[in-house]
Amino acid sequence: MGDQQPIVDLKSCAECPIRHKAVCARCEPHELADLERMKSYRSYRPGEAIVWAGDDMEFVASVVTGVATLSQTMEDGRTQMVGLLLPSDFIGRPGREKAKYDVTAVSDVTLCCFRKRPFEGLIASTPAVSQRLLEMALDELDAAREWMLLLGRKTAREKIASLIAIIARRSEAVKSPEARDTALEVDLPLTRETMADYLGLTLETVSRQISGLKRDGVIQLNGKRHVIIPDLDALLAETGDDSDGGFLS
Repeated sequence: MGDQQPIVDLKSCAECPIRHKAVCARCEPHELADLERMKSYRSYRPGEAIVWAGDDMEFVASVVTGVATLSQTMEDGRTQMVGLLLPSDFIGRPGREKAKYDVTAVSDVTLCCFRKRPFEGLIASTPAVSQRLLEMALDELDAAREWMLLLGRKTAREKIASLIAIIARRSEAVKSPEARDTALEVDLPLTRETMADYLGLTLETVSRQISGLKRDGVIQLNGKRHVIIPDLDALLAETGDDSDGGFLS
């Protein structure tokens, strides 16, 4: 596993920024106290490995801040990113000894880590945690299907719009349908090079499509990564999805 950097500004569970949507979202105070006793924080710098595929998993964790990628290395050495881990997403699988994917920080990442064996014991005795884990696993399945569609069938413009929309819909700025009435502002966690690698596009294509969305008024840019979305519905219309544009949990 990657070497973690020291973390500052530790937070209690009650003050945690992902408290309302993480694995502990439905825990009672005494259950949070049990989690407090088995948790620790770890931080990683951009590009640093959090876990290598095949590593022994001695902990499970929730992403508190930052973004990481899940990737798989093929026999010929090529690497394919297969998912993004955003705040509140869960790393590791109770009952699984080895990591299945490489997990790499693409921004400064803070993890709330739980010692694996005590956490597995907590699942057996705490329905709120086991139920939330099931919900998160189903959400992850939905996300995997969404990525399959994004990578396999969408145009370059739809891919870029979809990625921005996914990040926007998962951001703290979007908490209710009423948020559609105001412009959203999000910071893209990925460089354009990483976006190109992840989406199976060239860097030039990514830059061209972002410029096209900006030219057409779908997004505004403040620098290379700060994106302003004047109308979320207009962005969703660019994704090519035949859906109601519902908000992701």
